[in-house]
Amino acid sequence: MKGLLTMLAAGVLALTVLTPPAQAETWRLGTWKTAQTMQPYAYADFLGKDVQVEVRPFTNPADQKAALLAGSLDMTGTTLALAIQAAERGEPVVLVASLCAKCSALVVGRNSGIDKPEQLRGKRIAYVPGTMHEVLLRELLQRCGLDARRDVRLLRVDFFDMNAALSRGDVDAYLSGEPLPTQAVRRGLGRVLAHPYFDDSIGPINSGLLVRRELIEKDPERVRRMVEAHKKTTEALRAAPERWLEAAARLTGLERPLLEAALPNMELTWDMDARFLRQLAALGARMKALGLIAREPDYGRLVDASFVDALRTEADASPHDGPAR
Repeated sequence: MKGLLTMLAAGVLALTVLTPPAQAETWRLGTWKTAQTMQPYAYADFLGKDVQVEVRPFTNPADQKAALLAGSLDMTGTTLALAIQAAERGEPVVLVASLCAKCSALVVGRNSGIDKPEQLRGKRIAYVPGTMHEVLLRELLQRCGLDARRDVRLLRVDFFDMNAALSRGDVDAYLSGEPLPTQAVRRGLGRVLAHPYFDDSIGPINSGLLVRRELIEKDPERVRRMVEAHKKTTEALRAAPERWLEAAARLTGLERPLLEAALPNMELTWDMDARFLRQLAALGARMKALGLIAREPDYGRLVDASFVDALRTEADASPHDGPAR
């Protein structure tokens, strides 16, 4: 992690663009500039000089996917909900690794008097369409017997405006990702009412890494190396949470105590095991039931788990000191 910390300390935060030497392979990667999705910024720490990395930060998963399909990116993070929507439309994207889990929370105003989700009836709730947070919000409302069209008022609000909207009283609640919920609590603006992960169905899955199908067909070795770098980076960050948060604070410009407080609700991931695949299918089923997609995609085409399967097998066959924590 020394390379990542040195890079961030030098102030290279928004875009890592290294001038590749002759013959070097360049990986163009997209991700969010958040603590829970920062792994691509540290891939270079696990690569030789024959690979150079360009990391492009995004705020909207739809923009990430559009850049991937346009050929501007080789691999990008995206929400699993958006990946399912893309697959339903027949877009040539393939999920090759998980990126993060958890990170969501339902926040209500500090003095709202709302003590349980059932009390959201008639309330104004901020959300961002097309995100995992929207799926979790709609699932939560349905489980509470609330109709998202009639019993509440859903308002589209940008993630970075949600706490301001809550403090002004423009909304009564929102469902968003970290560190905004933790920030609301620390500033005295709101309370976390629920972490709606639904372990009996969707669980805590959140985002993953997409590539174009064409890249797997033409250059599977490049995909394998990218997924391997992702695994190594994820495990290194998880094994050293202090260094992870230090790097995240430098990358995002957020205060370290805020990230430390949000840490229990953030999880870095890379694997797509049997449980992940069950939860992904459950996510698709719930999206269909909630009317967010017309039909479920072919998960066999959306997901190529061969790369993580091979890395998991290699790890199982190698001596190690124990799982990263």
